Amino acid sequence: MTQSLLRLGAIAGPIYVFVVVGQVLTRDGFDITRHPVSVLANGPFGWIQVLNFLVVGTFVTLAGLGLRQAMKSGPGHVWGPMLVTAFGIGLIGSGVFPADPFDGFPPGTPAGNAADISTSGILHFAFGGIAFVSLSAACLVFSRRYSHLLNRGMAIFSAATGVLYLVAFVSVAASEGAMWANLALTAAVLLGWIWLTLLTSATDVQLSSLGERNVSPATGAP
Repeated sequence: MTQSLLRLGAIAGPIYVFVVVGQVLTRDGFDITRHPVSVLANGPFGWIQVLNFLVVGTFVTLAGLGLRQAMKSGPGHVWGPMLVTAFGIGLIGSGVFPADPFDGFPPGTPAGNAADISTSGILHFAFGGIAFVSLSAACLVFSRRYSHLLNRGMAIFSAATGVLYLVAFVSVAASEGAMWANLALTAAVLLGWIWLTLLTSATDVQLSSLGERNVSPATGAP
């Protein structure tokens, strides 16, 4: 059961990226340099992105439960799985409450920022914030866990991903959707999915011992 739950987390990222890329290449009027991926939930084919959020969010939430089962002790064994689960819940909420049409997408939408934000748009931003903050924090928690294992590569990658993920999210809001910020957010999201895939691809045995060190039974010292 634990392995099955973790595999859902491992395939969540590839599914999300595949579905988004397909829409970016085929949806009329969408421009990745101007539009956040969330607005793909609008228009005649908006159900595709809504379903993408719901399915992938469910997979990530279940993967968080798998992490909780696999990680028995060590740094972050409580908060790490909880934050991954919160990330999944944020994705589900982002699907339940779609973003508002924005800056010419879908076709027929006025250019520029919307004058008013709907309740769905506000809730979408709130759940999106939960998702971004949760994954950023999870990366930092697991960075400490990897450091304890002396896995320097994953420790650095986890920390860098967590910081970039949060900075990119804040930059989009602060710059009101500037092109460089949208592209930075796209890159950060891709890094986040790569990180989650690597984390949940580990076996439950590896995860349960992640952060553990050999301890002498006699002295209790490493």
